[in-house]
Amino acid sequence: MVKTLTLNGKRLPGIFSFFSGIGMMAASILTIQHFFLANYPRTIFEGSFCDISAFLNCDNSAFSSIAQVLGIPIGYFGLIVGLLVALGALFPSESFERTNTFIAFLNVLGVAGLFIYSVFLLGSMCLFCAGFYIFSILSFILFWRYGIGRSQEGFLIRFFRPSIKILVTVFCISALGAYGMIQYHEAKKEAKAAVALRIINQFYELPVVGNPSFISPYWTVRSTENFEDAPIQVIEYVDFLCPDCQFLTQQLNIFKEEFAGKINVAFQFFPLEGQCNVVVDKDLHPGACELSYIAAYDPAKFIAIHDEIFANFIAARKPEWRQELARKYEVEEAFNDPATREIVQAIINTGKEYEKTSDLFAHGVRSTPTMIINGRMIIGTLPEEQMRAIFQDLVAKYESGKKFIENWVPPKARKVKR
Repeated sequence: MVKTLTLNGKRLPGIFSFFSGIGMMAASILTIQHFFLANYPRTIFEGSFCDISAFLNCDNSAFSSIAQVLGIPIGYFGLIVGLLVALGALFPSESFERTNTFIAFLNVLGVAGLFIYSVFLLGSMCLFCAGFYIFSILSFILFWRYGIGRSQEGFLIRFFRPSIKILVTVFCISALGAYGMIQYHEAKKEAKAAVALRIINQFYELPVVGNPSFISPYWTVRSTENFEDAPIQVIEYVDFLCPDCQFLTQQLNIFKEEFAGKINVAFQFFPLEGQCNVVVDKDLHPGACELSYIAAYDPAKFIAIHDEIFANFIAARKPEWRQELARKYEVEEAFNDPATREIVQAIINTGKEYEKTSDLFAHGVRSTPTMIINGRMIIGTLPEEQMRAIFQDLVAKYESGKKFIENWVPPKARKVKR
């Protein structure tokens, strides 16, 4: 009798098949966990998993439009595939192997599509996703090389002979699990109000670190002439090539409309590149210093350049695109202008003024984005609802304070002499 991947004896390929299934399951569970952690952090101290570089990070995937399907994290489907492959190795049968061969083919097509989407559209790669891709490709190779029907000619005969009975059973069980996942997701959404209240309390429990000695003159939102006069005061330490910074910029674009006239946002250059920032010990985002110089050279053009960089986030990594950007805005001198380098360096150096928040880092500001909101430091990003809750409370406290002063001051004292 012909031996196949899982039939007629436990051979080494069968063991590899089992562990490829386990690997897919592990990567999928981590992906699901990260999806909920990034989108629904339970405390102000939690955040997304990684920003190893502009390319290697999990945040773009967690916030992307395909991170979920109808409320189901995409990692759930990978979990089902991995489970089937592992079970097929433990409880082998001809129908099970034919079905898994079919699923392995569909899965590797999905992996190819997700890889193309991640690399060429998102411009990044999630490490958890990469792990799933590797185990998926390994699984497909095993079924292609050792699977049932390999001696038969014809692609359809090999890969399109699943057991309808098993497929229907898997679909029904998966549908129940998907329904539970949807309910869990909805519960997370409904809990946002309670979580937002907890986030507000935690925000006020943060130590007051104060504003830096030098607040950047480059503001993305200006409601008052004096920075401290606005109810909401945000100082953002930002790297133009940081995925989370792009996400934060999108949030602040929403909030500048919602809180018009009540918010100031100062942009503190903090490129994570050793060429101009001694805080980082390696070049996480090569080209970030050049982008800072381009944006800083002419303050009158800062907003336009700032918006164009984040609108072309992937292209901005290319040196030729940066050169073209400088030519477009007629700021070619930015790369070597001493005054520009001096002001960017002065802004970067303010990150050294804060006490370190971890023994692993010498300074408090050591990653991006880092926000100083009304004198309190938040490292990383927050979901839109939680940020909105903090801003609403700051405005409410500011306005209630004004009303208290107005009510406390005698009417005659409030009259303006003409």
